[in-house]
Amino acid sequence: MKRVITYGTFDLLHYGHINLLRRAKEQGDYLIVALSTDEFNWESKQKKSYFTFEERKAMLEAIRYVDLVIPENNWEQKKTDVSEYNVDVFVMGDDWEGKFDFLKDQCEVVYLPRTPEISTTKIKTELHK
Repeated sequence: MKRVITYGTFDLLHYGHINLLRRAKEQGDYLIVALSTDEFNWESKQKKSYFTFEERKAMLEAIRYVDLVIPENNWEQKKTDVSEYNVDVFVMGDDWEGKFDFLKDQCEVVYLPRTPEISTTKIKTELHK
């Protein structure tokens, strides 16, 4: 079984997220999503999510492409996750291009193109006009 992992906040879930998850799942048989916790978002990213971790987790678990959702608590856990979950492919959006190449000694690293016309930032901006 080919295992794939991706990471993100997945707040204000939209079709760009679904596209990423679908294309990530196409890289293998089993998709693990490491979901940023509320604490990690606030303390490390200075971002406050609209939906709580548990709400975002429930939404991700309802998506047919997602097999397992785990918490992302810090930036450093990626090497451990790849090892612990026997990951074959690490997937991120291409806005992170090159940032996770350090994992190439453990697994394949794939950067997928983002859906250009949509983002959580764009949604938030449009709502505040």
